[in-house]
Amino acid sequence: MSAGVSLGWLQAGTVSRLAVGPHAGISWPIQRDILFTVHDLCTILPPTQEDGPGVYNQTSVDIGYAWKDGNVSAGPSVAFYVMPACGVTLCGRVGGLAVGGHAQTNAYVAGPLGCR
Repeated sequence: MSAGVSLGWLQAGTVSRLAVGPHAGISWPIQRDILFTVHDLCTILPPTQEDGPGVYNQTSVDIGYAWKDGNVSAGPSVAFYVMPACGVTLCGRVGGLAVGGHAQTNAYVAGPLGCR
């Protein structure tokens, strides 16, 4: 299992917006070194004075390879989004559904549970 929160900027149109992204994943070994993994990332765009809030959620299903100090996985993903997108003169809300891919690698520098 893995979980965390990321903080950064997301750009839709010509304007960058603060983005907060809680994420979680779970991996199951299906053979000795082969993993089945599900990841979810929900990026939240807090509202500003000019426009309202936004959300981008991506879920992926991956197959990967694990070793003692890390793993790597890749697979298809699906995302839905509803967010403001602003240009130089126009601002509006966009929404939709997108399919794509996901790849991730993890390196355990202090062991899988943070201890050696």
